[in-house]
Amino acid sequence: MSSPDQPHIPVLLEEVVAALNPRGGDIIVDATLGAGGYTRRLLDTGATVHAFDRDPDAIAAIRANPEKWPELAEAPPRLVLHARRFSEMVEGLAEVDIDRVDGVVMDIGVSSMQLDQSERGFAFGSDGPLDMRMSQDGMSAADFCNDAGEAEIADVLFLYGEERQSRRVARAIVAARPLATTMDLARAVRKALGYNPAYKGGGVQKDPAIRSFQAIRIHVNGELDELDAGLSGAETLLGEGGRLAVVTFHSLEDRKVKRFLRDASSAGQTTSRHLPQAVAAPAPFAQLSKAVRPGDEELAVNPRSRSATLRSAVRTDASPRNTDGAPSQRNSA
Repeated sequence: MSSPDQPHIPVLLEEVVAALNPRGGDIIVDATLGAGGYTRRLLDTGATVHAFDRDPDAIAAIRANPEKWPELAEAPPRLVLHARRFSEMVEGLAEVDIDRVDGVVMDIGVSSMQLDQSERGFAFGSDGPLDMRMSQDGMSAADFCNDAGEAEIADVLFLYGEERQSRRVARAIVAARPLATTMDLARAVRKALGYNPAYKGGGVQKDPAIRSFQAIRIHVNGELDELDAGLSGAETLLGEGGRLAVVTFHSLEDRKVKRFLRDASSAGQTTSRHLPQAVAAPAPFAQLSKAVRPGDEELAVNPRSRSATLRSAVRTDASPRNTDGAPSQRNSA
């Protein structure tokens, strides 16, 4: 379990800060507060940070340490906490009369704090209740595993975990019901796919439970829908020259971010003879970065960073698009 006094260092920290290029007086949204690593670094640059987290434990941990977060008490405060999903950042900021920001950072997926707390039920390496709820409300992983039909479970495993043997695993989960703990689920998956922790063959044997835990967590928390809404919200909020930085940890997330930035940076292009370039909408993002990944030094310190990918872009003065890709009205700053 991570100590509140020693929060984990977020991955690609310096790379994220470089991508955001914060300056004193900037308003930055940390869409995924977690232990506050990005927020702390951004505050130290003189920026004001609006931090979002759907996990009440993350918000409570910051509030419980006011000596570490003096910006909460400044007048006006330079750290404003929003106990809500980052998909709601537009609405959350509107409540405090903000409709433009200079930067948005998102660190997508489960946090180290959540993984390290067995009672939260995210990790297959330790036993705990089969929960996985980031917001600590709504449908739990146990609810899904015990109540969903076999076909639905298989679809979730295939779509969100890219599990090729999803039907076999789904049958094993149904046969093992009722499942109450993370070890119940891990054993069912391992039995279906075969796993020998004492294996001494060449290479590293990955635990086959990884993909199923990922898939069920994503489904229970609606994470990919959250990501879509969060990216759209960032497009709406960022002013001209504002910067977006997104860190992802697996291919499903990274593909979504890559596709979003590709589409948002090419809104003025068309390959159709029926949609001439002259009438196409201007692109709301430019200066897309290449994928940035942790270097050897960071990997040595934090092995969990090995799958991280950072993508970033800069906001233009174009109007934000509607969900169908068409431009929408945008008030002047």
